[in-house]
Amino acid sequence: MPTPAAAPMPDEWCLKDFDHLSHDLSAVFPETMDRMRTLCPVTHTGQHGGFWVVTKYGDVLNVAQDWESFSSAYGLAIPPSTTHVRNIPVEVDPPEQRVYKKLVNSHFTPKAIAGWEAPARALVTDLIDEFIERGECEFMDDFARPFPSLSFFKFALDAPTEDLDKVSFLASKASIPNDPIGKECWAGLSEWINGFVEQRRQRPPRGDVVDALLKAEFEGRPLTQKEIVGIVQLLILGGLETTAGALGLMLLRFSRQPEIPAYLRSHPERIPAGVEELLRLDGPFIAIARTATRDIELDGKQISKGDRVLIYWASANHDDAEFPNPKTFDIDRSPNRHLAFGAGPHRCLGSNVARLNMRIALEELLRRMDDIRLREDADIHFHSTLTRAPLHLPITFTPGPRSAPAV
Repeated sequence: MPTPAAAPMPDEWCLKDFDHLSHDLSAVFPETMDRMRTLCPVTHTGQHGGFWVVTKYGDVLNVAQDWESFSSAYGLAIPPSTTHVRNIPVEVDPPEQRVYKKLVNSHFTPKAIAGWEAPARALVTDLIDEFIERGECEFMDDFARPFPSLSFFKFALDAPTEDLDKVSFLASKASIPNDPIGKECWAGLSEWINGFVEQRRQRPPRGDVVDALLKAEFEGRPLTQKEIVGIVQLLILGGLETTAGALGLMLLRFSRQPEIPAYLRSHPERIPAGVEELLRLDGPFIAIARTATRDIELDGKQISKGDRVLIYWASANHDDAEFPNPKTFDIDRSPNRHLAFGAGPHRCLGSNVARLNMRIALEELLRRMDDIRLREDADIHFHSTLTRAPLHLPITFTPGPRSAPAV
């Protein structure tokens, strides 16, 4: 059965002092979002210089789709990020955003990534082999974080084999909010990307997304090194902690609701639908910031030009005005217009990669692991800034054999 709901943050805090960076909020995040949708679906907080918080499905969707009134060009975080490389195309508005996005979109269609399936499954198999005989693992460190990181560097970027472990570590740490060595790893990752792009300029083209950027033009000129680095950085970081968080949140739910993995294990053909419903229930991409470009009214509240606005995808996905019985895992839910990948022109361009990775991961994890439980001494904490993930997830399961070696 699901874990009993905890008490949300106090009403006064929700109404006036909401702070998305609060450690107290991370512990009771779902409960607080539920309360805010009823109490104050659009409210203003004085924290971090002041900003609006939007939690209902309809309002969140309106802000996301109305890019002319709510811009991404002034940064996606509150307070603003201290990194100096602009994340392209998510920090650019249309029509320029569409031009940048078109440069990379074709490399992440279902057809374009179909060839990743077999090597991604082999990578999943190798990772599971490292812990399957023990009957326990620290799931975030042993699987959830290394899988999407190694997958992207190997299959999308063709990074040098000798760099994989190092750059995968840097990217994983850089993408974890408030990690003690996060800033150091940001710098290391940026340095690696710059060097990698320069190396690729000297190599024969292989027809991938990096080559597309190297030969691309914007407004009649080649992309600058800074633009290319910004796009590659976004491609790397956009899918790492989000996919890791999604996998961690899925396994956490499996440990608390064993009927879900039991059903998916016996009906593996339903795993793609299961992924969608699990993303709705426990999406790791929980919020994003926008900046109002004009005075505008939202749900009866007057938002002024220049105001920052934080919209909550994760809250919208639990709005019972859009999703009947929103706390229930319903694999037959239709329609399931969840916002786990965002909405509007800045909707996640890596959604096909994420879906592929999560489907393959669940197919292999559920096939090889049974009786998934939290370790008895587990004390689960989350980071919750714009993304949400268990910091650590120690689990136990029925031990199994390593995979048979390939002939």
